[in-house]
Formats: sequence, C-alpha cells, structure tokens
Amino acid sequence: MYGLYDKEGMLRFVDADKDACIAYVELFELGPTNYCLMDLADDTKIKATNLDQSQEENNN
Repeated sequence: MYGLYDKEGMLRFVDADKDACIAYVELFELGPTNYCLMDLADDTKIKATNLDQSQEENNN
C-alpha cells in the first residue's frame, strides 16, 4: 500500500498500486518537489470523516 503526501505533509491519496499514485501526481501536475510517495504497512487503516455530516450533528 502506498501513501502520497503533499509538500505540507497532508495525505492526498492511498492505493495498493504505485502506478495509481503516480497517475494522481500527473493528473494534478504535482512537481517532483511537491510530493512524497511512501510505502505504507498493509494493515494501515485510513479513517475518512465526512465533515458535512459531523458539522450537522454538532449543530443539533
């Protein structure tokens, strides 16, 4: 599993295929000094949060 981070350290993309990460780089025209590709452990769990939903819950 690979993680693609931007120059500020934010995780931008995760995929099991290294070529998919490179395709993401090309799609968004990230220069070679603007990203870092890291090999992640296969058991790494990525938790996604829907910000709109959590804001809705906090407003009630």
